[in-house]
Amino acid sequence: MELDQLRHFLRLAELSNFTKAAEANQLSQSALSRSIGRLEQELGQPLFERQSRKAVLTEAGHRLFERAKQILALIDNAKAEICDDGQTGHLRIGAIPTIAPYLLPKLLQRFQRDHPKATLLVQEDTTDHLMKRLSNGEVDVAFAALPIEVRYLHVEKLFDEELLLVLPNNHPLSKKNVIRIADLQSLPFILLSEAHCLTEELLSFCRQKSFHPLSVERTSQLAMVQELVALNHGISFIPAMAKECDRTDRCVYRSMSGAKPKRSVVLVTNPYRYQSQLQKKFESLVREQLQSQS
Repeated sequence: MELDQLRHFLRLAELSNFTKAAEANQLSQSALSRSIGRLEQELGQPLFERQSRKAVLTEAGHRLFERAKQILALIDNAKAEICDDGQTGHLRIGAIPTIAPYLLPKLLQRFQRDHPKATLLVQEDTTDHLMKRLSNGEVDVAFAALPIEVRYLHVEKLFDEELLLVLPNNHPLSKKNVIRIADLQSLPFILLSEAHCLTEELLSFCRQKSFHPLSVERTSQLAMVQELVALNHGISFIPAMAKECDRTDRCVYRSMSGAKPKRSVVLVTNPYRYQSQLQKKFESLVREQLQSQS
């Protein structure tokens, strides 16, 4: 049994498609099929049920899946530990889309300046996908927002962030000094798609106030939310950090009176994976940078 075979097997198990898995493994489809075939022959059992467009794990495949992850994790950890000089190597950083473009650029710029030989790889994805990648060792650290439902991961709270009401600059509410939740009744809202945890945080806040926002549009990027608000399609709530990146005057941002909607930004790591010196230095930089801004 070869390590490459296990890597090919895991990628096929994750993608459930020979064509996609072959591309991900940088192999031809026939080469991937031969690799999986040799593994099945050695184990004496089929690992996949070949369907028309899918490859589904058999019972034996499910058993091998967990073992293969453990084996490759041990090898990767050993290699990382032996080669860890604190200056070279890869650091894989994940972040949800409502954090990545606002929080990461300055952190990455400073870290790259101090560690020019390091390679930083950034993955932007939803919370669920990032937590799976952390668990599988495909990401070293991830920026997300509470709640984090995955067990066995280490979650460090970084800060609480207010969600600000964003309005077109000609909206009647922009002239009010105090805006209450009742002022928003029946106004059309622009929300992120349901895959984003920010949407659930906002809806949870509204439910607590017995307020049900009228959603008129859904999008996947905060920048598009701001653009649609500026074009008078509706109003919305966005994290305060997104306001700082809005260089136009087409939107206005207001804090709600009383209890304010907010989110808790966290740094998530996998304590069961090897923590490289680069990772520890990056985490220290994050804490230092945020402390200096508070």
